[in-house]
Amino acid sequence: MIQRTLNCQSLRKFLLQPRYLSSSKPPPLPIPSDEEEYANIDWDSLGFGLTPTDFMYVTKCDAGQSFGDGEINRYGNIELSPSAGVLNYGQGLFEGIKAYRKENGKLLLFRPEENAVRMNIGAKRMCMASPSIDQFVNALKRTVIANKRWVPPPSKGSLYLRPLLLGSGPVLGVAPAPEYTFLVYASPVRNYFKEGSAPLNLYVEEDFDRASRGGTGSIKTICNYAPVLMAQIRAKIWGFSDVLYLDSDNKKNLEEVSACNIFIAKESLEKVSLKLPVILVIRWKSGLLPSKNWPRPMKFSVQELLLGLRL
Repeated sequence: MIQRTLNCQSLRKFLLQPRYLSSSKPPPLPIPSDEEEYANIDWDSLGFGLTPTDFMYVTKCDAGQSFGDGEINRYGNIELSPSAGVLNYGQGLFEGIKAYRKENGKLLLFRPEENAVRMNIGAKRMCMASPSIDQFVNALKRTVIANKRWVPPPSKGSLYLRPLLLGSGPVLGVAPAPEYTFLVYASPVRNYFKEGSAPLNLYVEEDFDRASRGGTGSIKTICNYAPVLMAQIRAKIWGFSDVLYLDSDNKKNLEEVSACNIFIAKESLEKVSLKLPVILVIRWKSGLLPSKNWPRPMKFSVQELLLGLRL
């Protein structure tokens, strides 16, 4: 996409080398049965909002060190110095993963290793310590098991997991934080957009940019998201679902939506044109098309989109 300061494919292979994986195997985790109690929730009215669960995962480490085994704590507020790097300079990353319950009661995570790799890539860009891939995945599993009664019944939604990597140590000058916190909390959710699976009504934004060349658009840093709020609120006042951004270079080609990516199908799924995403898109890599049919990402202008809608 716009940010090209990292070669993500080669970096992903680098991070998946054995020395970057935790040597300790995560302990076996129990699988809940159908008879286990669910949380007292009206699952049919569940939306995409915060519903606090029972527990969260937390671990810390100093700069230049490695994260150790974390703890499962009761969900609640965390303590931060007013001079924490994340509060003063936005040194933070987040991820989003969902856990699903199958009909047989087993719990599933959707390719969590890919989210771990993406966080590693983002941490390198933001000069942060980062959990290993095994630590990341194990933290997710422990959080899900601790909150298993909050995983919705099959076809009623999912348990959304939010891993956070924060520069939690105090720092006054512009510099990496001396301490880092990795935590995972959870919330049961259903559809992100109120329209559900119905088509979205998008506003084409011409005043504000989503990302810029050479910036941090290719990683999930927290500082990428607050700038979309003004354009998003304005679009919703006008009756739109969300904002569709154009490229920052010439305000011509499609970029992405505030809260999701976009792809364009031309003629058939065998001839798909995809704009490079702002961030590494895990679902796009996970079988939208067989790998041999993956197209080369290409630019797609808003004029082409409007022309196609008129046909």
